Amino acid sequence: MSVLELDSRGRVTIPKEIRDQMEMEKRVLVINAGDHVKLIPLPSDPFKVLHGGFKTAKTFRELRREAESLARETFKED
Repeated sequence: MSVLELDSRGRVTIPKEIRDQMEMEKRVLVINAGDHVKLIPLPSDPFKVLHGGFKTAKTFRELRREAESLARETFKED
């Protein structure tokens, strides 16, 4: 655990040890969680992280068509 100080512009430097442990690169997502702040490391290449995460025989075009159809059904005006 580290106690950090904000600089005059409100910035904080995350210690290298923590950046290395969390595999932080250049970008983080900052979330206001009410009484505290959450920092979530973002990968430099999000598609690389997702590679192999979805197993489907359908093409991207088929998946997109299905998603658009579902959206039209879901948000159809009465």
